[in-house]
Amino acid sequence: MKSKAELIILNHTKFGENSIVLHTLSSEYGRRGFLVKVSPKTAMALFLPLNILQAEVTENPKANLWYARNFVSITPLNGIRGNIHKNTMTLFMSEVLYRVVKDQTNEDGLAYWLKGQILTLDALQADFANFHLLFLLNLCAALGFDPDAAGLAPFVTSCHPERCEGSSSGQNLRSLEALLSLPFTEALLLPLTGADRNAIAESILKYIEYHTESAVNVRSLAVLREIYG
Repeated sequence: MKSKAELIILNHTKFGENSIVLHTLSSEYGRRGFLVKVSPKTAMALFLPLNILQAEVTENPKANLWYARNFVSITPLNGIRGNIHKNTMTLFMSEVLYRVVKDQTNEDGLAYWLKGQILTLDALQADFANFHLLFLLNLCAALGFDPDAAGLAPFVTSCHPERCEGSSSGQNLRSLEALLSLPFTEALLLPLTGADRNAIAESILKYIEYHTESAVNVRSLAVLREIYG
């Protein structure tokens, strides 16, 4: 059966000589990989992390891997693609989702929530350095375990001294409490150092690991660390 679906790109992996597996999130199918034929002429930029595409999907109840083709970008995300800091943030966000959301699961409302997050980041003109922290906290809520300061406290530590000199666990917990309680625009403006952000992100990821009972080894956090200092 063929149908059209709106897919959010999380990642892609090579599959044979002329195909990739496109890992996606959608309201229709949840987290699912699709087999996609590619060639040297294929515009791979179409499959950048968190791109929002419409595609023709061929469903096959007898197979775990379905086919997708005829991709069309329905939201260009010019505000993200023209900014190296936002691009790096989308790498982080997509990797977190790729590692946290299990394949062939469908969390109710998750794709709709993610699309809102992507469009919000795309629209922000400035002061978005804290956005990935709010994304992580909101992801916890979207997955069904609403974070609060008491629940996060056991996971809050100071960052590794070689990476995050000057960041303390007490300071980070106070910052987390502020991020949880402040309105969105004020939380974006919360003054944090690069060391603070790194330590807070690591703490929230540990909290997510605990609740999902899985290791979340997010390699792109190191790239964010380099970009934001």
